[in-house]
Amino acid sequence: MSRTECLIDACGLRNEQGIIIHKPSNVFYLSGYSGEGLLLLSGSMIAIVTDFRYVEQAQRQAPDYEVHQISAGESYAQIAAALIRRTGILSVYYEDDYVTVKDGKQLQDFLGDIRLWPLDARPEKLREIKDAGEVALIEKACSISSEAFNWILCQIRPGMTEKQIQRMLNFRMLELGADGAAFDTIVASGPNGSLPHAVPSDREVRKGDMITLDFGAKVGGYCSDMTRTVAFGQPDSQMRDIYSIVLSAQIACQEALAPGKVCRDVDAIARQIIGEAGHAEHFGHGLGHAVGIDIHENPRLSPTCGDTLQPGHVVTVEPGIYVPGLGGVRIENSCLVTDVGARSLVGAARELVIL
Repeated sequence: MSRTECLIDACGLRNEQGIIIHKPSNVFYLSGYSGEGLLLLSGSMIAIVTDFRYVEQAQRQAPDYEVHQISAGESYAQIAAALIRRTGILSVYYEDDYVTVKDGKQLQDFLGDIRLWPLDARPEKLREIKDAGEVALIEKACSISSEAFNWILCQIRPGMTEKQIQRMLNFRMLELGADGAAFDTIVASGPNGSLPHAVPSDREVRKGDMITLDFGAKVGGYCSDMTRTVAFGQPDSQMRDIYSIVLSAQIACQEALAPGKVCRDVDAIARQIIGEAGHAEHFGHGLGHAVGIDIHENPRLSPTCGDTLQPGHVVTVEPGIYVPGLGGVRIENSCLVTDVGARSLVGAARELVIL
């Protein structure tokens, strides 16, 4: 069964019902098409609505789909509504978590008395379990990230800025075969390490700094995600202790991953280890998240997520400690949940590296 058929089945779609997909990651997942436009799905039609720039691309990437081109002055919503009315559809599921209020109103105006219903993230639910092909792409992206990390360790010199390291790391991933970076690469040195999502700056790295590198490659439309914190010269004893605590939490949580485990229970392991070490207030984000076409997917390893891990989930395990004015440490692997446990897709060592 194709992914499109799986979605139609998951929605229990009747003959008089249809689905409109706007979200680019869902469009790509269902059809393989990576350009602009939207999908129309029903029991009698699967179609892409796009403009002149992407018609040939859509035909190549999604040969099983009809491709409809908008003309000057027409909108995607206008053509989609015309196709829906032509097929006798009476109600349509759409991504109310993605379509803006303005665009949703325009779509409803074009549809007239055809009713819109929320799709309730059904495509994202299908995307949670990765198949063998998806895992292979994520694993390749992780391999590129790991190799780029090992390379950048040999390039860092005193006086380099965070921005320079970021550029070098991104370019190395491209050289190794990545289609691009999976997200904006984080390089945070010294006191900037206390910012979990620090933006690389013109700060020059200096001896004694801890440097956090959070980055990933994108391959075939799929993301990798890893974080390593390294020492540039000998770190002080407090940062060494913090690194040891974070590493212990990361190892314990990664080893705890297994089918049937509740996400919040795995998160609680990290929170207990870090809290007992006196740093509960310095670990404020969730332990991890799923990775796939989007860098942040479900399920989440967080205090509030009651989802159960299943074989095929790819989740990050990334505890951290962030002390304002001092710095921070985060260690992250992307891991595949298997039938018997889990394995890391990231090959780089987790032990403290001193440059």
